Amino acid sequence: MQTTEKQNGTAKTGKSAGAAGSGNVRTVVMVGMLAAVSFVLMFFDFSIPIMPSFIKMDISDLPALLGSFALGPVAGAATCLVKNLLHLLRTSTGGVGELSNFILGCALVVPAGLIYSKFKTRRGGISGGVAGAVVMGAVSVVTNYFLVYPVYFNFMPEEAIIAAYQAINPNVSDLFSALLWFNMPFTFVKGMLCVALSAVLYKPLSPIIKGTRSRMLSNR
Repeated sequence: MQTTEKQNGTAKTGKSAGAAGSGNVRTVVMVGMLAAVSFVLMFFDFSIPIMPSFIKMDISDLPALLGSFALGPVAGAATCLVKNLLHLLRTSTGGVGELSNFILGCALVVPAGLIYSKFKTRRGGISGGVAGAVVMGAVSVVTNYFLVYPVYFNFMPEEAIIAAYQAINPNVSDLFSALLWFNMPFTFVKGMLCVALSAVLYKPLSPIIKGTRSRMLSNR
């Protein structure tokens, strides 16, 4: 009888290990798919009238945000990483732009995923997304000031960049004030756009991302 119990315990352990391994493989595959969608979305950027023309809006962080909600913040950060590794194939900034994009993406999806993992409700998801967008906006000042614009100054004089901001808002006096007036709120809005879309898309897409839909179909 003890032998049977041990065998049953071993069988259960084996099944648990197999399920965990299968789940890990699915997570890796899903991260790759979400990153591919994110990479494609990077091509659909667009300008908005209240920002200089060299600053573009996109929603490429949306798949990573959905992944962070469904699979956890590590999966969301991994999606941001793979997306930017793919974008390195066509970089014009020597990887600096991709590094900044990765940092900002993580600033959005990691806090959002962490908060949602503690409060798995619609309100928890929205609260996490708003918190992530706030962090993303604040971090954008640092990444732009120390990473992105020092590289851009090699291709476009600092005076010309500041002048582009001043043409929209004469109160801009230097790069830091430009980032505070423009880039920080712009990045916050960009993050909130992804949060709003995720609030609409998460419920129908989460079973696909998690794999629960396929398991339900296979059990029929």
